[in-house]
Amino acid sequence: MRINKFLAHAGVASRRKAEELILAGRVSINGATVRELGKQVETGDSVEVNGVAVYNEEPVYFLLNKPRGYISSVSDDKGRQTVMDLMQREKARIYPVGRLDWDTSGLLLLTNDGEFTNLMTHPRHGIDKVYIAKVEGQANKINLRPLTLGMKLEGKKISPAQYEILKQDKEKNSSVVQLTIHEGQNHQVKKMFAAVGLPVKKLSRVQYGTLTLDGVPSGKYRRLNKKEVSQLVNQAKID
Repeated sequence: MRINKFLAHAGVASRRKAEELILAGRVSINGATVRELGKQVETGDSVEVNGVAVYNEEPVYFLLNKPRGYISSVSDDKGRQTVMDLMQREKARIYPVGRLDWDTSGLLLLTNDGEFTNLMTHPRHGIDKVYIAKVEGQANKINLRPLTLGMKLEGKKISPAQYEILKQDKEKNSSVVQLTIHEGQNHQVKKMFAAVGLPVKKLSRVQYGTLTLDGVPSGKYRRLNKKEVSQLVNQAKID
């Protein structure tokens, strides 16, 4: 396996960033500094980055139905519960692919494959993500229209989204809206609804590419098979 691919699979960095580390002389194989991008890593080789050993485990991929109240992180310096508390049976050194807010539930991917993570999270790859949002106010075609045109959030242009109004409660002045987005900026869905005057009260991600939460109760997870992983990779718009 080429050294840049080895580092990407180990979760050190994306393949492009790994190439930068190699060219900067920060990578060694069996104690010898490597600057050749085509250098091969053989079984049993010792690989280090900045003097720290790198282990390339067999790549694994999981789908977790994250409950509210968990941080999408490997650890938390404030002692809060993280999604890793739900994955304690797994021995591989996995981590979340992107994140869901503490108070957001739903579909979260976890893996130890750095290259896959980069492919799934970079905005240019456009993996569809579907959310169900309970919002304050009465959603309609007029106030939701800006979401379909491509908005600017904090100076950044985002892609047009698709929506479907699932429910309206005039007595409680609330609505339930399904929203499909193609990026994954920080707090993006909440910011989009806030920008059109519909603050989010409750949010859940129910689909990621072709993956859904079918058969996975809240707080549980399952391992993805090779076909599902391939479908996600094929959906990504690789430039």
